[in-house]
Amino acid sequence: MENRAQESSSSTYSCGLSILKLPIYLLATFAVFFLIFQIQSMQDPPSWALVRQQWGKTSTNESCISDTSVDAVVSAQYLKELKNMSSKLRKSITFLPLKDLRYADAPSEGHTWFMSSMQDINEEGEIQYQHFPSEASDGRVLCLRGRDRQNGARNSYALAWPETLPPNATLAKGVTFVSNNHYDYDNIWHGLSATMPFVAWHIKSRCASMPARWILYHWGELRTNMAPWVRTLLESTFGGGPLKIEDFKGTDGVGSDAGTTCFEEAVVMRHNEGGMSNEKRMEVYDLMRCRSRAYCGVKTRDDSNGSSIDIGMTLFMRDGARSFKNASAVIRVFEKECRKVEGCRLTVAYTRNLTVCEQVELMSLTDILVSAHGAQLSNIFLMDKNSSLMEFFPKGWLELAGVGQYIFQWLASWSGMIHEGVWRDPAAGEPCPFPEKDGRCFEVVKDSKIGHNETYFSKWAGKVLSDVKMRKAAARASTSHVSDLCGCKL
Repeated sequence: MENRAQESSSSTYSCGLSILKLPIYLLATFAVFFLIFQIQSMQDPPSWALVRQQWGKTSTNESCISDTSVDAVVSAQYLKELKNMSSKLRKSITFLPLKDLRYADAPSEGHTWFMSSMQDINEEGEIQYQHFPSEASDGRVLCLRGRDRQNGARNSYALAWPETLPPNATLAKGVTFVSNNHYDYDNIWHGLSATMPFVAWHIKSRCASMPARWILYHWGELRTNMAPWVRTLLESTFGGGPLKIEDFKGTDGVGSDAGTTCFEEAVVMRHNEGGMSNEKRMEVYDLMRCRSRAYCGVKTRDDSNGSSIDIGMTLFMRDGARSFKNASAVIRVFEKECRKVEGCRLTVAYTRNLTVCEQVELMSLTDILVSAHGAQLSNIFLMDKNSSLMEFFPKGWLELAGVGQYIFQWLASWSGMIHEGVWRDPAAGEPCPFPEKDGRCFEVVKDSKIGHNETYFSKWAGKVLSDVKMRKAAARASTSHVSDLCGCKL
């Protein structure tokens, strides 16, 4: 009995001691945790899950503390410290400049000067992208203060846990597509190159995620316009609804937190189609072709009936820059060659008077596209696969234009078309006041008008028509395979 009394007395004494030491334990635990937080914040901010985990390890001896008033005190203390830590986490979020001027000499290489501290998700043959929240971001979401349209270094970004967003931040629901383009979005080729990787991500995510908004940057500077052609194709590809381009109006915020917007889910692209395999690129253009035709009500041609093979040849003419000097003479050459081939029909069209859907329909009826180098050739992926492109240049492009002159050869390859070669006008255009190979001469010659060579054009057109007729005959004789991509029959 005496032993039990001593044990009881000892237990009571131990319990009392535990209660008396509880504030000391709590204070020591908080100090240790705060030290861990400070060390980790020098590298990466700790996750909210870690906060919960560390606090979860701090517990009282329930066998000792049974009094409900003591439990209430402990719970209140926990809640107070959690709120305090939450406030510290919110205030510790560091915003970095969207455009990192340290990489100004190589703005589009490696991790790029846009969001330079972040690494892309790289998988062989796939797009290079960033996804928030994700395992790579430790569950954190992307936050932007990015409304400046003249200096990308004044725009900034940060990562935050959804439970501890920056003070006065707005959380935007849904999927947000964030694009940084080294060129622009008003040119249909550059706009297409910058936005088509998001279609690849859409396919990769099993076609489930539609964007709630787009955020467009050029060198880290906000842009709110996009070429109507690009906009319409994206609307058709992502479900036909209006495309929302974010302008951050109504996100004024307060003081240093002005204009802070965080995103429930965000996908960031900054390398255009870089890293994608030809197979993945072709998937993207297959889907865009299929969905744009469905959006515009364009039916796929059926060449399986009839005795003759239908061959559509389209002269896609330009006005002004890089137009033909004698357009009528060029048209006559191709008319003559087309008449020699049964089933050939010639169409002469100008992009200036065609809507986007009319361009989609025209391309669906085109097997051979004849046109000068220019943004209008971005339409080529809208033709049926294995269609042909004949491209024309003024003098000076070969010597001065660099790799940009090959973009439509690349696009033809990526979308399953056949680039039939180029004709370069040997006749000089506007005289250049600088030495012949001076790069400044390109600005003088790049928009020169293009002449013609009737003999060469006739021979070239005849060969391409013959090749296309044979390919279409072989395709008619073969059994076509219909595949499904995101609900589109290809």
